[in-house]
Amino acid sequence: MTLEQLNAPQRQAVALEEGHALILAGAGSGKTKVLTTRIAWLISNQSVSPLSILAVTFTNKAAKEMQSRVAAMLPIDTRGMWIGTFHGLCHRMLRAHSRDAQLPQTFQILDSTDQLALIKRLLKANSIDQEKYPARDIQRFISSCKEQGQRPDAVAPEDPYSRRLVEIYALYEAQCQREGVVDFAELLLRALELLQRHEAVRSHYQQRFRHILVDEFQDTNSLQYQWLKLLAAGGARLFAVGDDDQSIYAFRGANVGNMTDFEHHYAAGNVIRLEQNYRSHGHILDAANALIAQNTGRLGKNLWTDAGQGEPVRVAQLPSDHAEAQWVLDEIRALRDEGLDHQQMAILYRSNAQSRVLEHALFTAGIAYRVYGGLRFFERQEIKHALAYLRIVHRIDEDSSFLRVVNFPARGIGARSIEALNDQASRNQTSLAQAVAHVAGKAGSALAQFVMLIQKTSQEVFVLPLSEAVDHVIEVSGLRTYYRTQRDGSERIENLDELVNAAKVFELEQDLAGLPCGQRPIASDPESGESMTPLEAFLSHAALESGDTQAQAGQDAIQLMTIHAAKGLEFDAVFLTGLEDGLFPHENSLYELGGLQEERRLMYVAMTRARKRLYLSLAQSRMLHGQTRYCLPSRFVDEVPEQHVKHLSQRAAVDDWLGAAAPARASGRSASGTQLSGNNGLVVGGQTFRVGQGVRHPRFGEGTILGLSGLGLDAQAQIHFLDVGTKTLALGVAKLEIIAA
Repeated sequence: MTLEQLNAPQRQAVALEEGHALILAGAGSGKTKVLTTRIAWLISNQSVSPLSILAVTFTNKAAKEMQSRVAAMLPIDTRGMWIGTFHGLCHRMLRAHSRDAQLPQTFQILDSTDQLALIKRLLKANSIDQEKYPARDIQRFISSCKEQGQRPDAVAPEDPYSRRLVEIYALYEAQCQREGVVDFAELLLRALELLQRHEAVRSHYQQRFRHILVDEFQDTNSLQYQWLKLLAAGGARLFAVGDDDQSIYAFRGANVGNMTDFEHHYAAGNVIRLEQNYRSHGHILDAANALIAQNTGRLGKNLWTDAGQGEPVRVAQLPSDHAEAQWVLDEIRALRDEGLDHQQMAILYRSNAQSRVLEHALFTAGIAYRVYGGLRFFERQEIKHALAYLRIVHRIDEDSSFLRVVNFPARGIGARSIEALNDQASRNQTSLAQAVAHVAGKAGSALAQFVMLIQKTSQEVFVLPLSEAVDHVIEVSGLRTYYRTQRDGSERIENLDELVNAAKVFELEQDLAGLPCGQRPIASDPESGESMTPLEAFLSHAALESGDTQAQAGQDAIQLMTIHAAKGLEFDAVFLTGLEDGLFPHENSLYELGGLQEERRLMYVAMTRARKRLYLSLAQSRMLHGQTRYCLPSRFVDEVPEQHVKHLSQRAAVDDWLGAAAPARASGRSASGTQLSGNNGLVVGGQTFRVGQGVRHPRFGEGTILGLSGLGLDAQAQIHFLDVGTKTLALGVAKLEIIAA
């Protein structure tokens, strides 16, 4: 194949013949094109077997796009290739080696909601105080440990509280093993341990995969990086594509340091920078380059385009958040008059709470809008109920799914009955379904009828094709009948019908049409040795798909989303709202190691979503948590060079506001208040309060002043306390003691 359609750095990356490589691919530089063309080039020009290539990314959508692009470039069947997400590929590996991984062949995947339900059940069964040990905190603790590769016996507790957390983690692991279920973090950890502990399995994959290609490498966590390094230890060549300037998922465990480590230990000179941008005009790119240059420790690159400078970045400073929303609305109307479709406009914000005022303005104006990244199909209540029924029809001993639907729709099984059932299961160390036989009285009778329903349904559906089985389970479970009586039931019934459609499409895509859903094919995936029934395969597919954000279809609508949700998207016009210190950058980032740099990367990602027009807006006051908060401009606005900016506000009024911001910004603290009197601060009760000052409160302890607002009796301070977080206090009554200037 020829590479004439690529620019020089892209061709260099695609045609590399030796060693590992790090491809620094800037926003809009064609990284997916390079990655897929690299795969096609290896197969067609280097005679590399498709079976010796492993390509991994982070979303099912990206994996499917990669597969379709490669298939379009090659005249051969590429279905045997391992192209998928980290979770999907680890799941595939564990299915092929379930015995070595110490898992039942029929193991299922717990999504986040079912994992939380299991934890709550454990806490109750072991009489653990759920106020002291909240289930969500336990969930985060377990996921964090697993992402660091730590089992309970490897976690070193620092105090009695953390020791109890480790004990709960151990109980959770034992329960998952009994039920034959794994959570998402477990997929990765169990797959890594499989390779570490079984030399034959490790040797097999190290010899098989000679080329490992990784998309969005900046988003890898420590566990994923270890898995990749172990697979490559047999001599495979690693081809990592990513952008350290777009690493914005530290809260999910992503470690931007993996890129520096990879450059040092693997790339060793094979670092190729893709800097030509095919998305945005020059002013937008130059502004983004200047902003991100403020970060330290970057691998370094500078985006450019041959599309011309285009329009300057428009900056607007408004009196309030409502005025900001109205201004956005006016600009949207002007763009629409110029012929731009609503679906090519996006409104971005740092925090979900900011959307309310924007949504209200759009709704009142009768302009269609869509909140991108809303509730996903497989996460909707009715779909989760249907999938839970399918899981226990397949394996009745899965307690999480059993509990979800045992009394939904209601069948007279109350909380006390469930408590008695849990006690029996805990006492006898059995599943809930097995414990039903030991529950007496009316409760036992109702539970027994439910178990009989599931057992009867299992016999009926295992001889049906998958889509017919799904439809039958939805019907006999009573879900359709129940939702027909609900006010919003018609929409939920449509979703249930769509689940049947999804099963039918899955049948066709996997060549399962007509095959009984309970029949185990001889080899559903001969390359991995995986063998699953159609029902097992569909349930695994649904669990993996639930992690993907899916765009909603529909009418021409404005797109609203958080900046995190905007990653990977692009629009002709982007409105980046709420650019105020404390909001963006978020005030919490000032107290986290590397937090401000990650916020700046987030700003960079937001700016590079825009093709033709980029709008930055900020408000002098904003209603947050029921209070009017006086705001200072984000430091990120100052970091955009004036030659790339067009101000849409009257500068005279704004200059006074910006001048008041200088003392607060110079302090290096979050600045959430205005009406500062230059360097003199606010004088209340004979004391002078300044932003950045340390104070002590008789109840809340020590803290730092983040912002000041008001005068006289209305004077307030926003203070971040070490023990209780951020609070807004009236200076006239707060009894604050100044402890540091």
